[in-house]
Amino acid sequence: MDFLQGSGIWVYLFIFFGKITEVTLATLRYILINRGERKKGSFIAFFEVTLWLFVAGSVLTGFSEDLIKALLYCVAFALGNFLGSYLEGKLALGLSTVQVICDCENYQQIANLLRQHKLAVTSIDGQGREGSKKILFIHLKRSRITEAVKLLNQISEKLVITITDLRVVSGGYIKK
Repeated sequence: MDFLQGSGIWVYLFIFFGKITEVTLATLRYILINRGERKKGSFIAFFEVTLWLFVAGSVLTGFSEDLIKALLYCVAFALGNFLGSYLEGKLALGLSTVQVICDCENYQQIANLLRQHKLAVTSIDGQGREGSKKILFIHLKRSRITEAVKLLNQISEKLVITITDLRVVSGGYIKK
């Protein structure tokens, strides 16, 4: 790996794309571990730290004489963060809860529509400033959030919709 110690276009490209890849993997690893996917996160960590050793070692070797290495490293770090979070959003890993607050008269219609689309719905009674409400809880895979919100907005624009991430689910219809 002596070529990583020098300067030149290939070293610069290695630093740039290596750091982007490393930080993208770090972002995915962090998210997986926070969502309870320790084995997957640990597997990714091996490749992440291997890349880090080679890329950081390449930059630290003589970077004071070649500031382009440091600049590329910094730019690639920022791009890797962006790419990692973008990729995670596309993969939509994990589970979420969609909570819907609605008027009591149409909650059954909403629940039935969601159930027709294979979404599990639980309802409880609530009390708002303007009277009785129903609160619907929908546990789903994050990849289905857009679909669920679109269905809800087709029924009514007056619904209050909140979305939270889940870490652990035990029981029920949804399987992690």
